[in-house]
Amino acid sequence: MSAYPRVAEFVEALNTKLLGQQRLVERLVLALIAEGHVLIEGAPGLAKTRAVRELANKMQASFKRVQFTPDLMPADLTGSDVFRPQTGDFQFQAGPLFHQLILADEINRAQAKVHSALLEAMAEKQITVGQHTYQLPKPFVVIATQNPLENEGTYALPEAQLDRFLLHVTVDYPDAALEKDILQLVRGEAANQQPDDGRGMISPIEIQAAQKEVQQVKVSAAVEDYMIRLVMGTREGGVLAPLLEAGVSPRGTIALDQCSRGHAWLRGRDYVLPDDVQAVAPDVLRHRMLLSLKAQASGISREQLVQSLLDQVSAV
Repeated sequence: MSAYPRVAEFVEALNTKLLGQQRLVERLVLALIAEGHVLIEGAPGLAKTRAVRELANKMQASFKRVQFTPDLMPADLTGSDVFRPQTGDFQFQAGPLFHQLILADEINRAQAKVHSALLEAMAEKQITVGQHTYQLPKPFVVIATQNPLENEGTYALPEAQLDRFLLHVTVDYPDAALEKDILQLVRGEAANQQPDDGRGMISPIEIQAAQKEVQQVKVSAAVEDYMIRLVMGTREGGVLAPLLEAGVSPRGTIALDQCSRGHAWLRGRDYVLPDDVQAVAPDVLRHRMLLSLKAQASGISREQLVQSLLDQVSAV
């Protein structure tokens, strides 16, 4: 039996809790079924943290929120060996990374040594403390948030870590009508008029079943060639080369393939169309391109570059 109906109910239930954030919800679910991590960027108060909490509640997964700060240490994430006087030996005490869903709040406020510890977890789904390596639970997903407006006390994420995020999702302000609906939803929750009815709950086992189905989604040679042409357009000799210091890595090609298959599966198809590739390309590619000084001086954004890439590279 396919996991698709259960995931569809899951998405629908999340949308009732996160008004106007259908795209964010879909990207979070897409990351789950494509086995990747997400970086969410947006101003404060746009339900980034709420989205991850609701995802964890509906997913019945172990969840941990970590507030990233300049004084955060690697051991605060991984855990550490603790000396036990009673036995005279060291015992490993697991840190917050030993949960299935991790919210790394304001990830750009921590220093590089913390990011290096997180990088191993994201890339290898394991952590190393001392002489021992520990496997992390499955599924394991890191959802990080960052505020693009506040620069004081922040550190730019290393390019290597940005490349580990399957998706980079931007969140914008709602319109007036939606703002009113949000206000009424929050009032109802505060008055306990709209308790969670339990609909749309899904287990980690069902998520893993969906992951296996996504892996079986077919990609034709023509669509595969289209994805490769898009990536090559960001490298030396490509259409975007004059505006980039570095293009998209092979990991980006793999991510584009994973997300395109997940996007198709969420629409009930077992094959990928060029439309699926175009739909996920901005969120897959934008954070993997390093703008040149010329592009920065001209005020060209990554979003504009991705759109230019899609306009110039034909799907046929």
